[in-house]
Parts: sequence; structure tokens; C-alpha cells
Amino acid sequence: MTERTSGAQSEPEVIYSAEAIAARMEELAQEISARKLDRLLIVAVLKGSFVFAADLIRALHRIGLEPEVDFLTLSSYRKSKTSSGKVEILRDLDLGVEGRNVLLIDDVLDSGRTLVFAKDLIAARGAKNILTCVLIDKKVSRAVDVSADFSAFEGGDEFVVGYGMDVAHRYRELPFVGRMSKD
Repeated sequence: MTERTSGAQSEPEVIYSAEAIAARMEELAQEISARKLDRLLIVAVLKGSFVFAADLIRALHRIGLEPEVDFLTLSSYRKSKTSSGKVEILRDLDLGVEGRNVLLIDDVLDSGRTLVFAKDLIAARGAKNILTCVLIDKKVSRAVDVSADFSAFEGGDEFVVGYGMDVAHRYRELPFVGRMSKD
């Protein structure tokens, strides 16, 4: 790891290594494939899920699935470590979802607001079936009643970065998931 010149902030502690993530992507692809979803459309919620979604899509390809892919950019955090409670659409879907099986991919399930917002949006547009897949399912009290259909890992009440996830636009490039110190 290279030194950072801007940093009063400490480097994150590794909680899920690149190797553990890679192994879990293959298992997760098998779990999703077992659902036999025809006309599968994957919707990745940006920005935090982009690395996870890319690796999962490639794992799905390796086992013979050929999903279409689209992106939805939502935000409830902006530059903060805590959710504002209000979800905004920053970029909408290009593809139609009507009559489709949709796999919604997000990075972290914590308050649940973003996932519920995205599910409701896609359902209102006529999706046949909406399943959710998250990298980290935080076992915390949710603001709304939602659970993930698939999750790579479970987490606690800690702020995580790396593997596409950031804090104030830093740490997305890390090949692992790390925990930030409380400082």
C-alpha cells in the first residue's frame, strides 16, 4: 500500500480479503443460478456496488448465464458516513424492466432505505420478479422492513470501505473490504 499525503485518517483494517471475496463470488453465482431466472436483468446500484457487480456478473458468465446489465445511481449519503434518510435518483435506468426478472445489486444493506426505494421503483415499472443481492448485509436495526435475497457477507455496525465503497470518494480502489476506525 502506498503512503497517502492527505491523510489524517488511518488506513482501513481488512475484514474481507480479496481472496475471500473472489471465492464468495463463485458461490454466490451458483446460488443465483439455482433460481433459474429467465430474461435476467441485473441492475447495479451505483456507485458503491460497481466492483461487486462487475465481479458477480463475470462469475455468472463463467457458469453460463448471460444477463443484461443496467445501472441506477442513488444516494442517501453524499459525503457523509451516515444516511440522510432521503434517497435521491442521480441516474435512472436506460433499459425497461417490464415483465423482467430483475436482480438488484447493492453494496451494503443497513437502514434499508435505498434498497426499498430501488425495489419500489422497479416494481412500479412492472418487473415480473425483483430479487436483491448485497455485498454486506449489516445485522443492524433497519429503518424499513427489508431483507436481501442474497448476500455475500454479514457485517456489524461499522463503516466499511474498499472494493468499490468509499468515504468522501476515497478507498474505492482497495481490493478488499475494510473497516474504518471510529476516529
